[in-house]
Amino acid sequence: MAAMESAWKRAKRALGMSFCAQPPRRSTLDDVGDSFSDVRLSDASLSAASSDSGYRALIPTTPTPTSSGLRVSKCKARSSKRTCTICLGPMKPGRGQALFTAECSHEFHFQCISSNVKHGNYICPICRSNWKEIPFHNTIPSLHFNQPKATPRGPRSGDLMTIVRRVDSLNVRHCPNPSTEPGLFNDDDAIEQHIPTTNKEHQFSSEQKSVEIKTYTEFTALPQSASREDFSILVHVRAPRARSSPRAPVDLVTVLDISGSMAGTKLALLKRAMGFVIQNLGPLDRLSVIAFSSSARRLFHLRRMSDSGRQLALAAVNSLTAGGGTNIAEGLKKGVKVIEDRGYKNPVSSIILLSDGQDTYNVSPNTKAVRIDYKSLLPGRYLPVHAFGFGGDHDSAALHCIAEVSGGTFSFIEDEGAIQDAFAQCIGGLLSVVVQRMRVSLECVQPCVSLSSVKSGNYASMLSGDGRSGSIEAGDLYADEERDFLISVKVPRTSHEETVLVQVGVSYKDPVSKDTFTLQHNMVSIQRPHNAVLETVSIEVDRERNRVRAAEAMALARAAAEKCNLTEAVATLEEERQRLAKSVSGQIGDRLCLNLDAELKEMQERMATRRRYEVSGRAYVLSGLSSHSWQRATARGDFTHGDSLVQSYQTPSMVDMLHRSQTMTLGPMHPPVRPARSAGKRSQHK
Repeated sequence: MAAMESAWKRAKRALGMSFCAQPPRRSTLDDVGDSFSDVRLSDASLSAASSDSGYRALIPTTPTPTSSGLRVSKCKARSSKRTCTICLGPMKPGRGQALFTAECSHEFHFQCISSNVKHGNYICPICRSNWKEIPFHNTIPSLHFNQPKATPRGPRSGDLMTIVRRVDSLNVRHCPNPSTEPGLFNDDDAIEQHIPTTNKEHQFSSEQKSVEIKTYTEFTALPQSASREDFSILVHVRAPRARSSPRAPVDLVTVLDISGSMAGTKLALLKRAMGFVIQNLGPLDRLSVIAFSSSARRLFHLRRMSDSGRQLALAAVNSLTAGGGTNIAEGLKKGVKVIEDRGYKNPVSSIILLSDGQDTYNVSPNTKAVRIDYKSLLPGRYLPVHAFGFGGDHDSAALHCIAEVSGGTFSFIEDEGAIQDAFAQCIGGLLSVVVQRMRVSLECVQPCVSLSSVKSGNYASMLSGDGRSGSIEAGDLYADEERDFLISVKVPRTSHEETVLVQVGVSYKDPVSKDTFTLQHNMVSIQRPHNAVLETVSIEVDRERNRVRAAEAMALARAAAEKCNLTEAVATLEEERQRLAKSVSGQIGDRLCLNLDAELKEMQERMATRRRYEVSGRAYVLSGLSSHSWQRATARGDFTHGDSLVQSYQTPSMVDMLHRSQTMTLGPMHPPVRPARSAGKRSQHK
């Protein structure tokens, strides 16, 4: 009885305590800007990790429960005899136990109260008031500056995230509070108008070559007595190499999923990947970050990545916490708005969209019917959205649709630790755009020759009504990037010794000088002997035909799998593999054919069961289709491994950025990516 009386006395004294009157709030996306607007890059905070040279490594961290807005009070009380009314233990500062102040101003050990509410008790144990703000015990690992970072790929604790100059806090402009976002996002940083002059008499210097055009006919000769309805011609174009002079600056918006499923290691890896992106953007590039969960917020406006801009961007990313649902549409809408409302425009603009879950706000959970048309949110193909599906539960169909409509790519990040490499490959391309709005024109020369078809993948093509002319809108090209287009022409009988088929031309805009160039290629012709000539098909044409047919087989297999007919899907891929093996280029061991066969085999394995198809097969196939349709590298499977067979579209700039990423974060067990096999190397006889 005496013990009970003593306990009640302690409880009574606890009720009379003077607590910190700090009303708690649960950390949500709406608070991101509030927390970031209070970030001060003071000399004191910088000096702890800065080196003698005045530089420091600023490493994004994942907030602990204390820093995630859970208002854990450590205020000194007027009495040293405060008692937690749950465990009846003392609550004294400095004892290593966090304290929680409820909205009713009563205070408890954080561990005690979080355990209490975990079982559904949302009522104050003292005054019995109903709590709206519930303490949550976060299990996200605490990552602090200059401490080892948690990652499944085992990076070194001293990994470099980014190095920026120390900036006096008085000169750093804080980011606006997102709760007061402007109606128009025209508050972007001004850009420097640095446009080099172009000597019109010498349009191409020895350093900056023009676009290269090559053509290959299926056969070099066709008998005069023969006619063909589908004679194949390969049109191959290659972009110039990267400039050593200033490149085209980029406006980049990253739209990041920070829903509850991103908590823990995923968010930590995302922050590190964003740190790598921020580090590799130049002072003329501009970045804005949109974070979305149940709603979407702009963390900061389109900001130049100067030294101070990088610091502010890193601090904003570092402030993110995970929680809430997944509203992809809202995030995408706000990302597009940043680009559309901007007051200034850099030559290159793009959106990177990452999500790890299903859209819980725009897709019906029962019927899986989409409540919103993502296409309506996109302005068109002038703004490519490069979408990344993270893990095994993302909505690959929705992300693939967004990428396809906008002219971007869809990548599947199966290994969570590969997110930085995937981002590195993407920005390696975006930071090396040398050709914009490329258009390939086709004109038939002789009267009886006409175009019958154009195989251009996702690139828009047009044929005139009479088939005498056509064009392909090939979009932007990265440095050293290549495109192959397979066209078919109708070739009539003739009494002449030569037939001129088509003339190929290319026009495009230089993103730096903004000059437009037009190039005319020589006439494409074939010999017409009197007698038949024994001739094998062109390896270049056969190789491209294999690539096109393999992509078509992938699409057919995917359609069958979506109808739950996995047997038909696997059989379709097997039939294509056998056809590849019998082709001319396949029989000589052509590298591209080996790549295609390995990719088709991998797809077969991922379609072995319905469960595996749902978890990884669909995303893998869609990423492959995206890559082949755009002839551009995407991340999927073992894309960063030294022996990967899905690297055919990587450019030297992509490989260089991948190398930077891997040498900064990978241990010895992960070898650097091997040199790129560009499309040009794919076209070599091996």
